[in-house]
Amino acid sequence: MPNAVTARTAGSPTARAPKARSMSKAVQSADLFVFPSMARSDDPGLTLTSVEICAGAGGQALGLELAGFQHKALIEIEPAACDTLRLNRPLWNVKEGDVREFSGKAFKGVDLFAGGVPCPPFSKAGKQLGNDDERDLFPDAIRLIDEIRPRAVLLENVRGLLDEVFEPYREKLRSDLRKLGYTAEWRLLNASSFGTPQLRPRALLVAIRKELADGFAWPKPAQMKPKTVGEVLHDLMAERGWRVAGKWKDWANDIAPTLVGGSKKHGGPDLGPTRAKRAWASLCVDGHGLANEAPDPDFIGFPRLTVRMTARLQGFPDEWKFSGRKTAAYRQIGNAFPPPVAEAVGRQIAICLAAKPARRLKTA
Repeated sequence: MPNAVTARTAGSPTARAPKARSMSKAVQSADLFVFPSMARSDDPGLTLTSVEICAGAGGQALGLELAGFQHKALIEIEPAACDTLRLNRPLWNVKEGDVREFSGKAFKGVDLFAGGVPCPPFSKAGKQLGNDDERDLFPDAIRLIDEIRPRAVLLENVRGLLDEVFEPYREKLRSDLRKLGYTAEWRLLNASSFGTPQLRPRALLVAIRKELADGFAWPKPAQMKPKTVGEVLHDLMAERGWRVAGKWKDWANDIAPTLVGGSKKHGGPDLGPTRAKRAWASLCVDGHGLANEAPDPDFIGFPRLTVRMTARLQGFPDEWKFSGRKTAAYRQIGNAFPPPVAEAVGRQIAICLAAKPARRLKTA
């Protein structure tokens, strides 16, 4: 990364904390960012297998690894993201290239097919062109599912995919999966319900082979309120001796707005559009860019987040490293599927796949 750049002042925090936004739907575990098992996908004890497309920086892959899946292949087109995957898991089989050119025939019969296909075709921040958008990779996901015939499927996307305008599109995907022998269901999950200190609603599609589908249940939200941005980031804000870090912890007294990774069409990294920046300001955070390091002891104003801080807000453990300079690293983080959510759903899929199919009574 470049040398340290002092975060610009967006206004001075006062002794009075900003008004907290509602957290009525946000619940999470008390043990935030504790990854007790850290099972590795090269562990011979892991028996469930997976193939993942659009793997990005490894948020979903890490969560599924913790849920007990051994990755047979991870496909990603962005070189920086591929470098991140190899940096953290040298033994993973990372295939750099376009999903459209990937054949799944060599991986026929793995337990799980997973992926986070591109969001812009369904994002409210874009034109929501759906299947008219050249970046729509759901058709290729269906093609690969047909080639691989996994026992289960997990695909995630932005909340906008659940809008009414895309109901025919969602039903088409379910119909395609039914023809291949799967029972499929869409569900909206908030990341804050599973240990991530931001709301981050995501649309998830889980499809299970029909003979196993009765054994799947969506994960239940944790029963404790989420930690706030201040609680989660206080130690990182204070690591260079910022004298106001203790007070800032109290000011940043809510969960974060949804992190936005953006695309290569945009400029440098920031924390989202105008409305998101206002939400960050209510937490005494300057959302107009990222800092290279924590505030110095005499810093005055709203601090900017560092790449490491955004990774922690996304649910990545601190030891997970990101390849590339600040903008490339932040885009990987902002576009990631939070590992705690992937782990929660992955564990439910693993439980389902481990159970024996219920015997069906034949009627006379």
